[in-house]
Amino acid sequence: MARATRHERLVGALALSEREAALARLVAAAGPPEIEQRPSTFATLARAIAHQQLSGKAAATIWGRVKDLVGGRDPEAEELLRRRPASLRAAGLSSAKVNAVRDLAAHVKRGDIVPGSLHRLGDEEVVERLIRVRGIGRWSAQMHLIFSLGRLDIWPTGDLGVRKGYALWKGLDEMPTAKALEPLGEIYRPYRTLAAWYAWRAIDLRRL
Repeated sequence: MARATRHERLVGALALSEREAALARLVAAAGPPEIEQRPSTFATLARAIAHQQLSGKAAATIWGRVKDLVGGRDPEAEELLRRRPASLRAAGLSSAKVNAVRDLAAHVKRGDIVPGSLHRLGDEEVVERLIRVRGIGRWSAQMHLIFSLGRLDIWPTGDLGVRKGYALWKGLDEMPTAKALEPLGEIYRPYRTLAAWYAWRAIDLRRL
């Protein structure tokens, strides 16, 4: 499956604007959806694990130290496996994250996961494949679908920002639970990724 193009995202944003007035106002205020696209590689997935539950600055520092272990570039799976776990911990990765990135590297080395070929799989197939890895849950797999594979119809109900942003644009007193939000996204098919993106923007706009 090819990544969604900018034109396809614009078409999707216009389609969402026609679904409900509150979302139309949000689309007008936030502008066209601009979703950063990262390559689907081992390093992208490993970096995402390293960034979990950390501020952007702290995570970037740690990942920079991991890259320094292999000459200042993103590591390949086999290179990371050759590094002693102690050296990865010294770079700043927790023991849990060391185990997770090494498990990812082992999956990639065996060919169980081929990051560059994930675009050939359906959304749920990608999720099912990635959550086999220690440290990668459904949310992380969905972020890879959005930001690396460019899928347009991902509805990450486990994302706190999506839940909060949805409540903001809907004018709700309380944000919905992940379970409650799941069926509420049906109206936004086949552009649920864009609805999630606008939920994030709703939070940004409130801060202005």
